[in-house]
Amino acid sequence: MRIRLEPGLCVGHALCAARAPEVYALDEQGFCQSDGAQVAAGFEEQARLGASQCPEGAITLWDEGEDPAAAERGPCA
Repeated sequence: MRIRLEPGLCVGHALCAARAPEVYALDEQGFCQSDGAQVAAGFEEQARLGASQCPEGAITLWDEGEDPAAAERGPCA
């Protein structure tokens, strides 16, 4: 599973990292810095939980071999 972040949508609420700190890295200002990151085995559920908390729907998750355009997005996507 990979993380795709739409940086223009992220406004730094940091809810992704609050719910899944093992998965989502933040910069000093609270913006998600996990674009393109591979989710470690066993952390897929945490990745989904963190993505679901993004009010802007800035985070998309997809599995290798899947079309990222058809991937899971946050609630406001």
